[in-house]
Amino acid sequence: MNATEFEASLRRDGYQVETKKVPGNTTSKPHSHEFSVRALVLAGDITLTYEGQSRTFRAGEVFEMAAGCTHTEQYGPDGATSLVGRKS
Repeated sequence: MNATEFEASLRRDGYQVETKKVPGNTTSKPHSHEFSVRALVLAGDITLTYEGQSRTFRAGEVFEMAAGCTHTEQYGPDGATSLVGRKS
């Protein structure tokens, strides 16, 4: 799925859409969001850790996370750009 198709699917499903750029070698503390997330990584990579598991997502891959899920985010040396949908 390309970015245009992904964005159309987000909007169709009621998500607010934005492009998020995060610098390289950035790591978050454990946190959660009050909204669900569905995102397409456009460039770089992000490793999400939650429920005792870590998974790295690279350009072209989609990840989803339910509202309230406590997690950490770790970005690779080149950072990451993602097309992000948020839904309350």
